[in-house]
Amino acid sequence: MTDRQPSHMDLSYFIKAPISQTAAKLLDRSHRMIPSEHKGIFVTLFFIIFATITGVGIVVPLLPLYAHDLGAKGIYVAMIFGAFSISRTVLLPVLGRWSDQKGRKPFIIAGLVAYILISLAFAWTTTVEGLIFIRFIQGAGSAMIVPVVQAYVGEITPEGTEGWSMGLFNLSMFLSLSIGPFIGGAVLDYWSMAGAFYCMGALSLAGLILCLIFLPPLSQEKIRKKKHRKTVPYAMLIRDTELIGLWVFRYAYTACIGIIWCFLPLYADTAFHISGTKIGLLVMMGVFVSGLLQLPMGYAADRFNKKIMVMTGGCLCILGIICPLWASSFNDLLISVFIFGIGGGIAMPAISAMAVIKGDQKHAMGAVMSLLTVAHSMGMLTGSLLAGLSMDFFSLSYAFPCGFLIMVTCTIAFPILFRQTPDATEPTRIGQN
Repeated sequence: MTDRQPSHMDLSYFIKAPISQTAAKLLDRSHRMIPSEHKGIFVTLFFIIFATITGVGIVVPLLPLYAHDLGAKGIYVAMIFGAFSISRTVLLPVLGRWSDQKGRKPFIIAGLVAYILISLAFAWTTTVEGLIFIRFIQGAGSAMIVPVVQAYVGEITPEGTEGWSMGLFNLSMFLSLSIGPFIGGAVLDYWSMAGAFYCMGALSLAGLILCLIFLPPLSQEKIRKKKHRKTVPYAMLIRDTELIGLWVFRYAYTACIGIIWCFLPLYADTAFHISGTKIGLLVMMGVFVSGLLQLPMGYAADRFNKKIMVMTGGCLCILGIICPLWASSFNDLLISVFIFGIGGGIAMPAISAMAVIKGDQKHAMGAVMSLLTVAHSMGMLTGSLLAGLSMDFFSLSYAFPCGFLIMVTCTIAFPILFRQTPDATEPTRIGQN
């Protein structure tokens, strides 16, 4: 009896079997990672946002350089970012309420189509005024995508897992915003500015295809609603002190992001003469660090006091936004955004969890998410305008103390606003009915 030599099929089996078993284990673990019963919807929304925001991340850090090359002064650079925030701020409350009433998918599709067309318009414009107008339209498109998708995720999130679910979902935005600037800097160095805009369009198209194929039709959307309960009007929402506290902190955090995103690339370029790839790395670092912390901090937000997490993150953001004032090298700037990223990574999962709880309590998930995105837009507008005015009338480095003052004020205001109604900040009881 002779030993049988292993055939090609035997070798193939021994290679493929462990791979297939490993893949099955990974799929099973990822299946259990998503607490929602609607895992397919969650994954689809995750990748829609990942593709779309990666495209935006490629373009946005390059816009100050593009505008500067077209001859824009600081205030015009600020208007390019401010136009986006203005249109989004005006439309968010209306679109948030409509998505609560009419469903999410139509708004997501309309926003993605707008993003595809906007990417082409970016590539073809040759004036600063054109950039401002395009950004205004882009703000309207953004109002139909991000808050509506966040509301959709909030609706399918089981009670008691708000921190983990939103941390997992926010990972899509933070990772895409960290990858995007790095890709954008590389595209600028090795291709062209127009190439970055075309990349944005291609990724928005990928998001649209995912939406059309994998999201359920409007008639089958799983919107969590209570019978015989009316949604709370905006007049009552804006008097809720907890919601005001969330709004104030989100506003301050995004004002600092506005300064970092809009003018730190220009500051790094003029002060240290670094390459496009390094500028992309600089913008990427803070967002990437925040992204890495989304899951562990989301897990912590379900088990520990959310207010303490927000305060801790706020203090680190305060330190991170003032440090660039004393930077003497690229590495100093990198450390500053790293600290700021840690602060955001600790605070924002807790903020998102409290927003989901508040939206469920008020039976107005879309409206609550839209109000917080209004805070995001107004913060971005404030940060970009302050930095633009500093650049034109004083020194660009003065923008960082402005961000410092805003962050300090709102971090102090946050616990005061939550002092009388602490329930939403307490650890959520996992698995409660």
